[in-house]
Amino acid sequence: MVVVVMVAEKPSIASSLAALLCPSSAQRQKRPGKCPQSPVHEFAGTFRGARVTFRITSVLGHVFSIDFPPQYQSWDQVDPLDLFDAETLKNEANAKVRMCSHLKHEAKGADYLVLWLDCDREGENICFEVMEVMLPKMNRVRDQQVYRAKFSALTTSDVRRAMQTLGAPNELEARSVDARQELDLKVGVAFTRFQTRYFQGKYGNLDARIVSYGPCQTPTLGFCVARHDEIQQFSPEPFWSIAVKVQRNGVPVDLTWARKRVFDHNTAILFHEMIKDVSKAELLSCENKEGRKSKPKPLNTVELMKIGSQNLGMGPHHVMQIAERLYIAGYISYPRTESSKYPDSFDYMTPLQAQRSQPAWGEYVSKLIADGPKPSKGGVDAGDHPPITPMRVAYEDDLGGDSWRLYDYITRHFIATLSPGCRFIKTSARFRVGAERFKCTGKRVVSPGFTAIMPWMLVEDQPMPDMSIAGDWLVSECSVTQGKTSPPDYLSESELISLMEKNGIGTDASISVHINNICERNYVAVQGGTRVLVPTEVGIALVHGYHRIDPDLVLPAVRSNIEKYIAYIAQGRSTFDEVVAHSLRVFKEKFMYFVRKMTRMDQLFEASFSTLTETTGKFRSKCGKCNRYMKFIHLKPARMYCPTCDDVYPLPQNCAVKLYGERTCPLDNFELVLVQFGQGGSGKSYPVCPHCFNYPALEGMATGKGCNECTHPTCEHSLARNGVGECQECEDGVLVINPISAPKWHMDCNKCNFMVYLPEGAHKIRCSKNSCERCGCTLLIVDFNKKTTPLADGETHYKACVLCDDLLNSLTSIGHSKRRHPMFSRGRGKRRGRGGKRRGRGGKR
Repeated sequence: MVVVVMVAEKPSIASSLAALLCPSSAQRQKRPGKCPQSPVHEFAGTFRGARVTFRITSVLGHVFSIDFPPQYQSWDQVDPLDLFDAETLKNEANAKVRMCSHLKHEAKGADYLVLWLDCDREGENICFEVMEVMLPKMNRVRDQQVYRAKFSALTTSDVRRAMQTLGAPNELEARSVDARQELDLKVGVAFTRFQTRYFQGKYGNLDARIVSYGPCQTPTLGFCVARHDEIQQFSPEPFWSIAVKVQRNGVPVDLTWARKRVFDHNTAILFHEMIKDVSKAELLSCENKEGRKSKPKPLNTVELMKIGSQNLGMGPHHVMQIAERLYIAGYISYPRTESSKYPDSFDYMTPLQAQRSQPAWGEYVSKLIADGPKPSKGGVDAGDHPPITPMRVAYEDDLGGDSWRLYDYITRHFIATLSPGCRFIKTSARFRVGAERFKCTGKRVVSPGFTAIMPWMLVEDQPMPDMSIAGDWLVSECSVTQGKTSPPDYLSESELISLMEKNGIGTDASISVHINNICERNYVAVQGGTRVLVPTEVGIALVHGYHRIDPDLVLPAVRSNIEKYIAYIAQGRSTFDEVVAHSLRVFKEKFMYFVRKMTRMDQLFEASFSTLTETTGKFRSKCGKCNRYMKFIHLKPARMYCPTCDDVYPLPQNCAVKLYGERTCPLDNFELVLVQFGQGGSGKSYPVCPHCFNYPALEGMATGKGCNECTHPTCEHSLARNGVGECQECEDGVLVINPISAPKWHMDCNKCNFMVYLPEGAHKIRCSKNSCERCGCTLLIVDFNKKTTPLADGETHYKACVLCDDLLNSLTSIGHSKRRHPMFSRGRGKRRGRGGKRRGRGGKR
């Protein structure tokens, strides 16, 4: 039988598609795939008029990620300038999940491929990644073999419509994403490596582990610093105004001066002197006009992020994460769209009718349907996806928390776009007091319209007394009031999103990521319920430094042009090679100039931060080069600094750093330090060589590794001497005896937070040179306390496998779960210590 493979972007979407295309669970089969996170759903169905077998599975986002070849990975040996001309390669994005093996396996024997990736440029790019892996393994057919499904919601009608209108993947859109990835990689890494090495080797209190640059990230930061500079440069200016209160028949009315305010005190006094003795105010006119408050346009991604931050107190990144979950669960339509207008063919009645059963707004919806809903006018139909709408009814108990709050807003917004506008009567009255003119206004709501479903947008009544009767009003008060101008507030996330959209920085899918990046890099801090973005010292120094050297690096114009050129690729107006070559040439010239003029930025950093020699720090361990003591700089990022050699050695972050008994590394003679995460006996700790952590001496060992991952065969601190067996909670972790955990001995995984508590109170626990014949784990040697030994006849010495020996196993427990872990359940011996035929201490497979 013909086999049709369908690939979605996430496992949850694949599961939803299978349920929608084959509603009968009895007719569907689900089996595990080569990738544990991506199961395969199989069922029989019809495709292009023929009976076929469907296989539906998924990827986990991008299959490949772009990177430099190994010869360009070293920060110290590679000149960042060379990166602009370096080749790039695509590696499997996450080799641990075995996605390529999974796709190849499902492609075998398949005849057709239907791609259900997200309907945007990123999704189009993933389509071609999937095709690259699967097509060579599929059967050959004469007609079209690959199809592209376009859908906006995980509903039966939308999925069936997509099956009836299958098209082909768009290679031009995919190549535009390739261009952006290559440009962002080369430009971002070149500037980031140069800045980081330059500044971290000089300043001790620079609170940034990586001083990064990004073609989108940096202009985003630039907007925040520009507002900060505006606030700092603002000088308050006093102003004066005249306040008049009149009354008739005991009803008081406050009047507003037609001149509003003046900035000279003497002038204000002069006007006040002219009218202070006037006892009556003449009513000159009173007009009533009907006003309207327009209903909102249909909701697109940018507006959703702005509302989430401004009204719901959620960061843009968090908003998009929740929206993605609501979409996958079928509650809302696809949340990434530029459209703010419903297409002419859009069916808004079906989702509207579904909301009649919701108690919060069901009655309002029923009345709206009876009166006849009318979609908002205006907006833009970008042609990518319809605006964001609810797809099925939900209740607070179904979702709860932020998910319910976001769904509640999306649904109310959708209903509002189909509701009438708000109508009110605005009354304007003009008065004359002496020679000066004054006015007052009021409002009276005639029909609340859409504000009944969006009460936070309600127009409030501003009652006024009857002004239809001509005549004078008595002046009861006349005074001079004083105020002063105030600076603007810091940029809110909502304002920043608007600026990014206006200047073409990022896309609807990436704007939230760029804002999140400048927060995580400690360039800005989010403050207050209004979520304003306050730049930090390092963020301010960076932006001011870019302005001193080359303002184009931080202003939005250059990135906006690149986004325009990338769009040309998607439209077929330019080629991939043309856009990439031109953009890299521009940024390479800017980088060379930036390096030559770096002292201009450095002058700003010198004024804001202390050099390493000026930074206070305790002398901890000895340098292996000069045998002198190094300083431990505890300020982030934590590091060791040798004043004699003028070398800096970054250490693991967010942990305590202690001496380790003057023990040294046999590879470079540096004294080891002990890093400890958490507190007390429950914390994970391991020794680190400052030099090996940054410059691994062993072939194949990556940077940023401690002794618990070092494979040196004879060092007493290494994984090779202290590794026991594989971790049962992560893919490739190894359980390593904690060197300082006595008397509460435990083993820690060198990859994750899994811990195994060993017999408490033992004098010493260490690894033997032997392995268990049943499971491959390293045998432990335990020296028990004479008073508490569980051994017969008072014996204290015991060698056994922690996994297979009943006695030793009964004395163990795990650190983060009260239930007994499967590793220590009965029926031992079937599973090997470190997975299959692997040996106990990181030996050969």
